[in-house]
Amino acid sequence: MIPLSVLDLAPVTEGSDVRATFANTLDLARAAERLGYRRYWLAEHHNMPGIASAATAVLIGHVAGGTTHIRVGAGGIMLPNHAPLQVAEQFGTLDALYPGRIDLGLGRAPGTDQAAATALRRYYANADEFPADVVELLRYFEPAQPGQAVQAVPGAGSSIEVWILGSSLFGARLAAMLGLPYAFASHFAPDALEQALAVYRGEFRPSARLRQPQVMLALNVVAADSDAEAARLFTTQQQSFINLRRGRPGLVPPPLASASDIDAFCTPQEKAGVDRALGCAVVGAPQAIRDGVARFIAQHRPDELLLTANIFDHAARVRSFELAMGACAA
Repeated sequence: MIPLSVLDLAPVTEGSDVRATFANTLDLARAAERLGYRRYWLAEHHNMPGIASAATAVLIGHVAGGTTHIRVGAGGIMLPNHAPLQVAEQFGTLDALYPGRIDLGLGRAPGTDQAAATALRRYYANADEFPADVVELLRYFEPAQPGQAVQAVPGAGSSIEVWILGSSLFGARLAAMLGLPYAFASHFAPDALEQALAVYRGEFRPSARLRQPQVMLALNVVAADSDAEAARLFTTQQQSFINLRRGRPGLVPPPLASASDIDAFCTPQEKAGVDRALGCAVVGAPQAIRDGVARFIAQHRPDELLLTANIFDHAARVRSFELAMGACAA
């Protein structure tokens, strides 16, 4: 079985608050460690009431400090929002505190709406600077040289695993050119998946960091004791995505009474859009999870899977990751 990892969006559910979210995040990370997941990643989003991982590096420290050996990282840091030196210092600090356990996934999108992007990037020209920023950041992680004008302290000489994230050919080409591992956001933007993988694998250049292509694919996996219950739990993610498309992001909603009720929640056009965006999803009881994940792996040949599950009830969410690991390991 290929390694499985967890992507956590630190969901803030209706009727709850951020403090409870952070407690749930650590609880899920500890469960993931116990179950044998390789990594636990958190994603940078801003101005999103239902996602509490805006201060991503801080939350990574919280999770790493409450676990013992699972790798913890960012999936990802949206580099256009930050100066590369600051990111190097933050993750260099994390690596010094939790050596050999810190991952840094880098994304090109702002991870927010235009108003918040403007507030975050007051002096930033545009996202076309992303490749140069990645190269600058990687340079800060190299051992400091005599006479080097600017050093990342901490950061220089760190053993951080750096990934390029993407949902298009741009990230695939950049990861291939720099010889870095590549994580594709197939959990919400699967349209360019096959093409991006072909580009990355075909154009990959070995580097000091990586000798051969390494691909991790994100996959929505919602598991429950029955197919019907899993499909009902999945309506939380469907509602959240539709609300976002409507320009009304909010707290994570509870699931609908049944999976079929999603048809009354949205228009046929909205349903078609969410079905396409969340097309990389495996939802069901353990047997359906086992079969669906196996088909996905056979089709796309990833080296690792990054599972995500936007489930309203925390206990059901932990149970979903438990069932998913059990099904895939069987």
